[in-house]
Amino acid sequence: MKTLFINCSPKERFCASAYFLFLQRLFIKGEKVNEKLRTPADHSRILEQLNDVQTVVFGLPLYVDGVPSHVLKFLKEMEAYCRQNELQLHVYCIANNGFIEGRQNEPLMQVFENFCSRAELLWGGGVGIGGGVMLNVTRILFIVDIGLLVLNTVLSVVNTGSFFSKDAWLSFGENALLLLYFNLGVLFYLMRMGRSINKGLFAGKKYTRILIPSFIFIIFADIFFVIISLFEGGLFRGWLAKKPYEEE
Repeated sequence: MKTLFINCSPKERFCASAYFLFLQRLFIKGEKVNEKLRTPADHSRILEQLNDVQTVVFGLPLYVDGVPSHVLKFLKEMEAYCRQNELQLHVYCIANNGFIEGRQNEPLMQVFENFCSRAELLWGGGVGIGGGVMLNVTRILFIVDIGLLVLNTVLSVVNTGSFFSKDAWLSFGENALLLLYFNLGVLFYLMRMGRSINKGLFAGKKYTRILIPSFIFIIFADIFFVIISLFEGGLFRGWLAKKPYEEE
């Protein structure tokens, strides 16, 4: 079995879609191919891959309660291509959003289900993930924790001659377990969908989220987006900036 994973995030790096597709690949057997869909220049390359795969897994963010526009354009081309070449592919979807509830992805799932019906493909279902951005941050924090562990180990060797720093390992273990807990819902449903993908079965539509209380999520989300806004052009993101005049 050969599976094509398509990262549909418009971001070039550190996107949540890439993170969830990475996790999904851990539970898939057979040959795996990775592709990125960001611009029309990617269309022909990805469409050619469809001739040699049995399963396609889309990973994408929820934009305005729906599918990002650049993905819709590709789906139109993919529909025509699959019909023309009489392809019978299994299609699955991993959608994520910045809201706390994974069920916010339901309209996006319906789009993919309708797409499969029109293109005469086999809709396999998907997983909708809430708090995708924050879950993506957990992998970055995990990498930081590994770096701190290595640094503390080096310092322990220099100061005491021992490679084992009890405090450093305890701190790393606690943080690792905490981050794992946050991701438990995602790991559980991706593992279940992975079993369905391996067998070519319908997985259904499942929804999950980062496992923290909503009121805590809102506080951290507000802080995170304020910081991002400051780095991306100011608190008001150019609302008060002078706009260029356009003639009608």
